Amino acid sequence: MAEGEVIAETPSAQEPMLADWPERPWLLAGLGGLAGLIVHLLLDANEPSPARAALAAAAFFSFAAASFVLRPKRWSEAAVFAVLLGLVMGGIAWLAVDSGDHVAGEEFAFAAGVFFSLLAVPLFQADFHRKRWATPYRETHFHVWTDAVSAAGALAFVLLSWLLLWLLRALFSLIGIELIEDLIETTGFVGLFCGATYGAAMGVLRNQLNVLGTLQRVVLVVFSLLAVPFGFAIAVFLVFLLLSGGSALWDATDSATPVLLTCALGCFVLANAVVRDDDEARSDNVVMQAAAMILAASIFPLTVFAAISMGIRIDQHGLSPERLWALVAIAIATAYGLSYWVGLARGRMAGWAEYLRRANLHLAAASCVVALVLALPLIDFGGISARQQMARLDAGEVAPEDFDFRALRWDFGDAGRDVLAELAERDGEIGELALAAQRQSERPYWYDEAVTEEYLDETTDDIVVYPAGSTAPDGLLDAIDNDSVCWIEGTCRIYLQDDGRTAVVLGDECDTGYRDEDDATDPSIDCGINVEAFELVNRSWRRIPNSQPSRTMTTEDQRAALERERQAIESGDVSIGPSQRRTIYIGDKPTGRQFD
Repeated sequence: MAEGEVIAETPSAQEPMLADWPERPWLLAGLGGLAGLIVHLLLDANEPSPARAALAAAAFFSFAAASFVLRPKRWSEAAVFAVLLGLVMGGIAWLAVDSGDHVAGEEFAFAAGVFFSLLAVPLFQADFHRKRWATPYRETHFHVWTDAVSAAGALAFVLLSWLLLWLLRALFSLIGIELIEDLIETTGFVGLFCGATYGAAMGVLRNQLNVLGTLQRVVLVVFSLLAVPFGFAIAVFLVFLLLSGGSALWDATDSATPVLLTCALGCFVLANAVVRDDDEARSDNVVMQAAAMILAASIFPLTVFAAISMGIRIDQHGLSPERLWALVAIAIATAYGLSYWVGLARGRMAGWAEYLRRANLHLAAASCVVALVLALPLIDFGGISARQQMARLDAGEVAPEDFDFRALRWDFGDAGRDVLAELAERDGEIGELALAAQRQSERPYWYDEAVTEEYLDETTDDIVVYPAGSTAPDGLLDAIDNDSVCWIEGTCRIYLQDDGRTAVVLGDECDTGYRDEDDATDPSIDCGINVEAFELVNRSWRRIPNSQPSRTMTTEDQRAALERERQAIESGDVSIGPSQRRTIYIGDKPTGRQFD
């Protein structure tokens, strides 16, 4: 008996949600086109606002949910669910965009909302809101897989539709008709076309139970075949890891956690592809059943190793919002792995699959609630991380020069900046480093942790301050570091001006140990000189914004200019001189860099 016929005999297939509905393709095409048009118009703005993002998310997720749950009977209930889901996701999108850099990890919160939506739709389709824990696993399993198959088929249809449209565009362009090209370039057409074609395809596929059942069966068969080699590979990996004492894993803590979690997810998907929705549908092949048991049993050790790997990372560098979100993912995966171990132990050789199915349903409902809670601004991961990082610093677990003050400034939201402000009020090295990070106007993206003169010493061959014998004033080196003027190899030259409040900084890549002296004056060798002016404002040094007009010169003129510049640079003859606007002079020649 074909699987499509088996599904047609199940109670779920007789429900109105999955009944043939001739108007479904037209209804979903219209709703999809409207939703796509709204999303396109709202997100096409140069600066998306929280309101635009919220409305776009509400339209997108309301239609996405409706494409799965709308049915000819009890349609009002399905419509209310779709609208409510859209409103929830719209609110989460508004919070994510409105928070900006005030809250850390807003993108993870939105991802949690998406995860909540992916779980809520099949639970609603299976009437979990009515049946609660009495919901048959067969129905939930059927909806999960048919939803995935129908969505993939609809997306494939959208791509094929675009290919056809572009082919017609090229065809009509051969005879000078640009109607289709003009239509494609019309504002909002892309969203309208994608939404309408996706909705029409979803409507057709949702009306074809036999097609969905056949496609589902093919997917599960393919996944079942993959379960055997993947299960063998995971078993070999775990054996070798245990024999090595985990040394190889601990040496790769940067990448171990995501790899282990991804493998645990693969074990979950492939094991359930073999387990199916009941014992009758499960494969009788002994090898596949053994592979499914190995995969089910492997989830827990993989997640435990992922937790240990993350624990080592946290012990080394402390908490961060990203690591806390990783801990949440590890906790959910570990819950699945532990419940699978319990199911394998209680079911033994005969009934283990049924225990796995029950665990799937219970954990899906629990994960749905957890994802919704985490998507809302109820827990501040940035604040938790910032306080833990400060506690590590106070306890002496990390030296001040190794502490990442920049992360508090840029990665932990307002809570991190509040902690940084507390640290900046302290005396000594901690206060100085915290104050330097607090004054940053742009996030530096190099990897050295300290913002100090030692950093410049490591990345440049030398620091030379003019006039000879002078020293750089307090705060200037930090400002140079923050604005990446002297990040190149070579010499960092600082020319203090007579007024004591301005300075010219020149990153001289021409003066390195591996270049000839003639390279600095050869127009064909662009060795790079970066010149910026700095001024002292309110006891803080900052770069003065400037512009540099383009100049066209012959090769000989360039060589002569470079020779004059090199002589002036090395003699310290660099100054800020008068102009209609102020400009930097090298020797007696203006550089062209102008500023107010």
